[in-house]
Amino acid sequence: MRWLLPLMLVAGLARADGEPSGTFDYYVLSLSWSPTWCALQGEARGAAQCERPLGWVLHGLWPQYHRGYPANCPTKHRPPSRAMTEAMADIMGSSGLAWHEWNKHGTCSGLSAEDYFALSRDAFNRVNRPEALRRLTDPVTLPAELVEQAFLKANAGWSADMITITCENRRIDEARLCLSKTLDPVPCGQDVVRDCSLGNALLDPVR
Repeated sequence: MRWLLPLMLVAGLARADGEPSGTFDYYVLSLSWSPTWCALQGEARGAAQCERPLGWVLHGLWPQYHRGYPANCPTKHRPPSRAMTEAMADIMGSSGLAWHEWNKHGTCSGLSAEDYFALSRDAFNRVNRPEALRRLTDPVTLPAELVEQAFLKANAGWSADMITITCENRRIDEARLCLSKTLDPVPCGQDVVRDCSLGNALLDPVR
């Protein structure tokens, strides 16, 4: 049973519910490739997001520790209004995602819902999303590393240890950028910078 304690410690580092709000080291800005989410989940749900020609959308702005992350933190701030979450649908795809992200991650930021969503939008707008990916007309398979290189080329001052590309079901899934509390790119922690290593990841085009 000696293996059990190390396993429990690692699991504990992954996520900590109920940690104090505002206590974290940096942010992870997570951008999802909307065609992947639609192909794997959204279209089966009849999601309105999948009826729109969206490429990279904001999944969330996540407070992060150097190892692990806080979630569902107690906060003195009021939940967002319906108007606030609906106002985020243009970059997040749906108001439901905005509500979920506030509950799980925004509550840990130490910010009000209004300020958290404003910061999330600011972070999203600071990223130059590679235009070449939006010009695809057919599905392609490519090394996930090329997607990372496209982001690095489009964003001066970034380095490979500040961004990671993830895959799901052999598809390009997300681009995750690590940011300081003032939204400057910073190196990611070891539990975040785990790039997808697929050489033939599927990338569906924006339709």
